[in-house]
Amino acid sequence: MEKLQVQLTAILNLLNIKIFRVLLFLLIGIVMYAAMYSNVKPEKLNLELFSVAEQTIRSPITIEDKESTEASRRDAVEQVKDVYNVKLEYTQNRVDLITSIFGSVSEVNDEAEEKVNQEKKDAEGTEVENKATPSEPTIEEKLATLKTKLTESETKSLADKVFIPLLQASNEELLIAKDLTVTAINNVMKNRIPADEVENAKKRVEEELKYTSLNGSLKDAVIEIGRYAIVQNEFYDPEATEFLRQQAMDGVETVRILEGQILVDEGQLISREIYKKLQLVGLLESENSYMPFIGLAMMVALILFALYIIFNEMESADKKQKNLLIFSFIFITSILLMKLVSLFDEFEYSEIGYIFPAAMGAMLIKILINERLALFQMAILAISGTIIFNEGITGTLNVSLGIYILISGLAAILFLQKQNRRSKVLQAGLFVSAINLIAILSMLFLRNSQFSGLEYGFYIIAAFVSGITSAVLTIGLLPFFEAGFGILSTLRMIELSNPNHPLLRKILTEAPGTYHHSVMVANLSEAACEAIGANGLLARVGCYYHDIGKTKRPQFFIENQINMDNPHDKLPALTSKNIIIAHATDGAEMLRKHRMPKEIIDIAEQHHGTTLLKFFYHKAKQAGHEVKEEDFRYPGPKPQTKESAVIGIADSVEAAVRSMAHPTHEQIETLVHNIIADRLQDGQLSECDITLKELDTVADTLCETLKGIFHSRIEYPEMNKQKVKQA
Repeated sequence: MEKLQVQLTAILNLLNIKIFRVLLFLLIGIVMYAAMYSNVKPEKLNLELFSVAEQTIRSPITIEDKESTEASRRDAVEQVKDVYNVKLEYTQNRVDLITSIFGSVSEVNDEAEEKVNQEKKDAEGTEVENKATPSEPTIEEKLATLKTKLTESETKSLADKVFIPLLQASNEELLIAKDLTVTAINNVMKNRIPADEVENAKKRVEEELKYTSLNGSLKDAVIEIGRYAIVQNEFYDPEATEFLRQQAMDGVETVRILEGQILVDEGQLISREIYKKLQLVGLLESENSYMPFIGLAMMVALILFALYIIFNEMESADKKQKNLLIFSFIFITSILLMKLVSLFDEFEYSEIGYIFPAAMGAMLIKILINERLALFQMAILAISGTIIFNEGITGTLNVSLGIYILISGLAAILFLQKQNRRSKVLQAGLFVSAINLIAILSMLFLRNSQFSGLEYGFYIIAAFVSGITSAVLTIGLLPFFEAGFGILSTLRMIELSNPNHPLLRKILTEAPGTYHHSVMVANLSEAACEAIGANGLLARVGCYYHDIGKTKRPQFFIENQINMDNPHDKLPALTSKNIIIAHATDGAEMLRKHRMPKEIIDIAEQHHGTTLLKFFYHKAKQAGHEVKEEDFRYPGPKPQTKESAVIGIADSVEAAVRSMAHPTHEQIETLVHNIIADRLQDGQLSECDITLKELDTVADTLCETLKGIFHSRIEYPEMNKQKVKQA
């Protein structure tokens, strides 16, 4: 393990050089590209027309079959019949026309009769003896008069032999003839009369008028007028026809060859239609075969660019390189594992991808780095999974499995959001298994597919295998990452805070006062760190071990001097100083010996910084020794992190407040602010990134916590005290 740490340290040192970071990003890109290369490579088949397919072939893409779409549209248009509209007003027009003819005949007859009557009247009034007898107009005169009342069309279309019987008929006969004619015309023209049916319609009118009670010549005249009145009343409507044709075309759905659609089954004859479809989806041609590779390269480049931006925004350079290397290891491992699982697709296990332990990478990155990178890694894995698990159909995307991978990883991240203990990882695996099962069933139900009990059983097993395997791999790999990279993960910190840890038991048994002091400082530090956004858990765990060096000489520290004299009273100030200062360096050495995380060791070394041991310094001066202030300062270094700075302040505050008999709220506030001011003036906080505003927040938080610890207690009356003593 030490050899591995040395190698990883060397790699981390190389990553400080930009070119090596770029090479690492390129390595990630190459692994991704290589893993997905075969899944996007266009499948070229040597198929001939009218040959027999040796395998089942599916479409790699979704594409419109324009030729089939146009054929369907033509068929739809051909099914649309021409639109013909009936002009209902034509019936009334023709009836009005015939009525006007009969009306004109009646007018001519009336005028002739009136003329005769007038001549008779005029003749009766004269005294001429041989007066002439009034004569009635001849039929030729009536006909001439009638033609002046009719239109040119009527006179040309109807012969004189039609009008003469009308002019010769009586008014009663004309009225009957008109009614019969109008009725016959209405009966015939209420039906559709297309152009090719006009003659048949005329014959129907003729048949209807043939059996009337009219005399021979009048009947013939009426029949001719009826035939003349019948005209076409159904006409072709080009606009309506075109509208229906357009509707029919628009109603035809675009014919598409869908991604994954079976184009030809194994053993099926490749007909001309199938051959065209194979050609359309590009399985018979080599043109544009480079396009999928360019698309894959572009996608990988986008992912690497986003990854670079994320890591470039990290504050600490050392942490940035370490996190980049950890992320690379986990991500590459996940991609290779995904590719390995996908190889089973070749053995007809098309749904084997659901066994992939998708949550493993998410849990490892969440525990070892942070939630943000875990989410980003899951997004990349989901995208990669849609391509790698494309069921052997090149160029397609298995969206269902991509969604499954994403949901599985998100479930693990959410469960571990506040459950970071190592024992909770297995529980997270069970939780992920349940979510996996729900995700799979939801997608199966969305497809509305029918599955057998055996198939449902496979999906249930796959869901649980994925979740449990993710947890087992996470638990198995965590120690290697933590030990190899010297990572102080949340799980590791929680384990170190266990009171049964050998070093904590050593403090408890050998220096119980120090143990109690450490717990009190831990409470203060955790609250203060969380208030300013620092790592409260790290502060707590660091406090537990920050005074481990006191176990070497526990009796020389006041919190452990119970029912005993203070040994420093009998020692020179220089000796006491050396003993007190040594606890910081001794503690760091003990922690290194036990391979404790670097963060914990740094806290033990830095919590006193280079502060001055004022008591022994003044004691030495009072003893008349010529001493330098530097000789009575801790060796340091000064606090480098917010956690170390806060712990140093809390350590001094807790010791000072504990030494006070009955501290009031005002005294506590004054003490806390004085200690922080003293640290600032002494330059102890100059090497960490804590701000004055954050120090004010720390002071307020420490005061509130101390007020809760050293709250006012009820004083017993003297009588009660005596009773207590007697008891």
